[in-house]
Amino acid sequence: MEAINSIPLNYYIILSTALFCIGALGVMMRRNAIIMFMCIELMLNAVNLLMVAFSRYLGDSNGQVFVFFIMAVAAAEVAVGLAILIMIYRNANTSDTEVLNELKW
Repeated sequence: MEAINSIPLNYYIILSTALFCIGALGVMMRRNAIIMFMCIELMLNAVNLLMVAFSRYLGDSNGQVFVFFIMAVAAAEVAVGLAILIMIYRNANTSDTEVLNELKW
């Protein structure tokens, strides 16, 4: 518990910002749907890291409890997203989002 208090809050903010930016760039630049899902998860984890850091810094556990709800929603999102992606792959034989823009198979 002392380790999180010894690291300044600015370091957590910088790390979280860097992770979020990497995830956002991945979503905007990559065409593979699986990579895009992983980048969205990276963005959610960056927000979770920041919430836990602020929660610990302020001494309030509300942020940590909210992180569990975000993780549950993210797990459901991944399950539904991968199911949709599998159905699209079966019909179009690709997971490239540029090919899937037309929605004509």
